[in-house]
Amino acid sequence: MRRMFDGVQIGFNDVMQILILYLGIYALIRFVKGTRSAQVLLGFCVLVVSLLLFTYLFRFDVLAWVVYFFLIYLALSMVVVFQQEIRRVLALVGGQRLFSRQYTRQQSSVPELICQSVMNLSRARIGALIAVERGISLCGYEETGVKLNALFSHELMVSLFTPPLPLHDGGIILRDGRVASAHCLFPVSNQGELAASGMRHRAAVGLSEETDAVVIVVSEETGRISAAYNGRLHQYEDDKIGKMILRWLRVAMPQQTGDASTVTEWLTLKLEKWLKPLAMSVGGDDHAKG
Repeated sequence: MRRMFDGVQIGFNDVMQILILYLGIYALIRFVKGTRSAQVLLGFCVLVVSLLLFTYLFRFDVLAWVVYFFLIYLALSMVVVFQQEIRRVLALVGGQRLFSRQYTRQQSSVPELICQSVMNLSRARIGALIAVERGISLCGYEETGVKLNALFSHELMVSLFTPPLPLHDGGIILRDGRVASAHCLFPVSNQGELAASGMRHRAAVGLSEETDAVVIVVSEETGRISAAYNGRLHQYEDDKIGKMILRWLRVAMPQQTGDASTVTEWLTLKLEKWLKPLAMSVGGDDHAKG
């Protein structure tokens, strides 16, 4: 065993490359976990490893050359197979707004207000479809509906989603804690496991396949609440639904909970934290002098 590793030297660059490779593979697994792409990726890896092992163990040099030639075209075909996921990743990277969004502190109770409104809609059996915009812009889908730019309130949700009012069909888009648009059309998912689901659930999953939005769905027939993200529909038990939906909303709206979602917001929060004790001490000194 010692002779096997004689002369092997591992430097800092080697450790960094191994770490970057590990993080890349881990991020890829996390990204495709639980989606249709996971089975395709698993099948691709099993096929590649099986072919390479077969040609290596039996020393089939000619067959190995054919396999290597075949793998080049197989890798290119994976770009076509995973085009939807690749497009989503590129849109996510290009849609990050680190410095362009002006920092405006919103009420910290917005996720709680939305969660309570969703629970009330569920109890009243009022169907709803709510998309929370994150890094990838939903302006393209906003154009399909009616622009509102209104403050969120439960009364507004009831007036929007109660049939037969004109805006009850389609979904609404939330941006920075406000209702940006209503009566919006979302892409419908073609996943086989959603064949028995309604159009709201399929539209929620379809939008989550195309963007990084968190989509909340309330079933009109059963009143059950679901959350769609990254092409998956998440459903929970009745005793946990409130906590889980609130958690999804806090993840989707970090700027509404006091957490920084961008570099500018993070710096602003840190600066406020550092200057607050100084301002309090100065104010206390002025009060004492007065």
